[in-house]
Amino acid sequence: MDENENKKPRTYRNTARKEYLNVAKKRRPSKKQRRKAIRKQLQYLKRNLAHIDRLLAVGAKLEWLSSQKHKILLVVNEVYRQQLFMHENSLFRVDNRIVSLTQPHVRPIVRGKAGSSVEFGAKLSASCYEGYVFLDRISWDNFNESADLKAQVEAFKTATGYYPESVHVDQIYRNKENRKWCKDRGIRMSGPALGRPPKNISKETKKQAQLDERDRNCIEGKFGEAKRRYSLDRVMTKLSNTSETAIAITFLVMNISALLRRIIMTFFCIYFGKNTVFPILRFG
Repeated sequence: MDENENKKPRTYRNTARKEYLNVAKKRRPSKKQRRKAIRKQLQYLKRNLAHIDRLLAVGAKLEWLSSQKHKILLVVNEVYRQQLFMHENSLFRVDNRIVSLTQPHVRPIVRGKAGSSVEFGAKLSASCYEGYVFLDRISWDNFNESADLKAQVEAFKTATGYYPESVHVDQIYRNKENRKWCKDRGIRMSGPALGRPPKNISKETKKQAQLDERDRNCIEGKFGEAKRRYSLDRVMTKLSNTSETAIAITFLVMNISALLRRIIMTFFCIYFGKNTVFPILRFG
């Protein structure tokens, strides 16, 4: 073996870091500056991957790496392929785009919110009935929640034996298909009707809309409770299956806490009697 083969290859790690920071620290880099910086980083990455290929050609084996480093190497190769494809074709998206080396299953989800336009993490589809939350779907890919309405209502019928009188949903669920499906089954969907709003709205309709909105706030409050009290916004697990387990356990604990509150309040009502006045207790 030649002496040059035993010599550590140059990686230009410090130079690549400085060139990255020169663009990353700019508040609004131009499109030309971003494209030039990405091209340089891809060249550095291509050079490093070529060194690994040459080592494999002279007898090195991937089995010498730990399972974690082997996985990261495979992820790096896929990230390089995706970024090179977008750079050469002047694109800004690619299917199954990887944004984390340690969590390659995480996908960027564009939300368009004021605080953060893009969010990262699992997307949930949940339903709330009588204060209990049912986790219907967990996905690391972006999906349209409106497609889950039928399955959620059918799951409710399977559990109770009948369809609900009404469903209280967000605006994204109120499409023509879901409205027709609910109407055929005698289910009232909350929210205004499609099309131009009528000029004259009766008081009963306004009152019903207010009540529906109050009922819908229950599921929004449950998500807030899960993030604030049960650290749903700080899932520290790395693997996809362990993260899904942590999320499911969060909602399980929330339901157990809700059940415990009902048991305690029932005990107080039975023990003190209905006509006894006692301080209002709040648990959870």
